Amino acid sequence: MLMQELNLPKIDIKSKLVNESIQIFDIVRKNFFVLTPEEWVRQHVIHYLIFNKKYPKGLMQIEKLIKYNNLKTRADIVALNKNADPILLVECKAPSIKIDKNAFDQIAKYNFTLKAKYLFVTNGLKHYCCEMNYITGEKKFLKEVPDYNF
Repeated sequence: MLMQELNLPKIDIKSKLVNESIQIFDIVRKNFFVLTPEEWVRQHVIHYLIFNKKYPKGLMQIEKLIKYNNLKTRADIVALNKNADPILLVECKAPSIKIDKNAFDQIAKYNFTLKAKYLFVTNGLKHYCCEMNYITGEKKFLKEVPDYNF
């Protein structure tokens, strides 16, 4: 499996070949998915959150359906707190996609209804995490995703 090395901890992942396409196993959804560059990043982030940041696997939603202005879209990863409220919203891009204002606009649209405290945008090489303050409207960029303690 030749995929680009990412700026995230290496992961041990199950893969299989199905009809000439490689599929990788998602430990949250408990199923195999076609390996795309974005899925490669998503799986690394899932492992990073669970094994490095201690986010409970049972409180993660992958490809969560979100309704916004009569549109239906999917958020890559939504981590919940113990009350099942969204605490972290993650947008994963392929490594070849530059993280720019469009990526932040996209995650902001998703967050309009979710109101997660933390937003994390990554292409696997560059990562941006910010803390949202809904009272003041301020965004504070953080050096890394906070450990789970919600």
